[in-house]
Amino acid sequence: MHRRPLGIGLIGVGRHGLRYARHILHDLPSVSLKAVCRRNPAQGLDLPGAESVTVYGQARALIEDPAVEAIIVVTPPVFTREICKSAVRARKPLLVEKPLAASAADAEAMVSEAREAGVPLMTAQTLRFDSTIQEMRKRGHLIGRSERLRLTSHIEIKATTPGHADGYAKRGALLEIGVHMLDLVRFLTGEEVQEVRCTMDRLPPTAPETVVSAQLTTVGGTACVLDIARVPEGRVGSAEWIGLQGRLQADWISRRLRWIGNSESQEWEFSPSQTVLATLMAFLEAVEQRRPMPITGEDGLRAVQIAEACYRSAETGGAPVLVDRRS
Repeated sequence: MHRRPLGIGLIGVGRHGLRYARHILHDLPSVSLKAVCRRNPAQGLDLPGAESVTVYGQARALIEDPAVEAIIVVTPPVFTREICKSAVRARKPLLVEKPLAASAADAEAMVSEAREAGVPLMTAQTLRFDSTIQEMRKRGHLIGRSERLRLTSHIEIKATTPGHADGYAKRGALLEIGVHMLDLVRFLTGEEVQEVRCTMDRLPPTAPETVVSAQLTTVGGTACVLDIARVPEGRVGSAEWIGLQGRLQADWISRRLRWIGNSESQEWEFSPSQTVLATLMAFLEAVEQRRPMPITGEDGLRAVQIAEACYRSAETGGAPVLVDRRS
């Protein structure tokens, strides 16, 4: 029997939100974009195939639209808490772009409310769907017991709109781009982060940080070093994972992976990944088949909790801080 397309509501159609909109409109025939929400609804949605899409100026109006059955949130994280509360009350599954929230307290509340109501909540930690990262994780057994992990993420400085920093509660590179690295520690090692030491070039809320150096220790004993920065040019995305029996070196910008063993080595190169599309497909499949979310709200919460610990450590000059893993 032919099933009608699932009605999707998209909250946030800025630069990144438009990526979601294009995929929904053009790459996912099993769903239909019914509505979007943006600050200035008079701007409409100027995309091919979007002529019948309703444009709202308030998130609650979109959530209450009966044509909307599942919700995707691509807004600055200071807004996700209230949006999630409304979606949970309406009992509509939602996908929230990372970071899940601007603070651990908000993320904890979101996860708790969704869990108690039985409403599916997925965090869009899109880097998990990068082919190089997935293959690195798949080949983790080649290095034996995990000992060390170094993650580097340098992203170009971008022009931002007035109020951008407010959307991240005056927090900067760690919450905007480093949250991917915080999530990768757990995704690759399968271990929870126990303790952090962190320094930053600036301390929020005085000014958003642009350079972050963090040392994380997992419950399994993996020592992790994170180098996160906004740079004028020269994007870097790399990982080196060292174990008792060898090491894996990944560069997800050039899409290359190398394994170095005791007496041999091997290299692989991968095709480009459409991580946003893969994230959407995973979310929609879980909704339609009533399966658990592949990246849970709890996963998003853990990344924000680690970030919270990093900010506390930086405020004390890099002193060790234990990660509060309440959920």
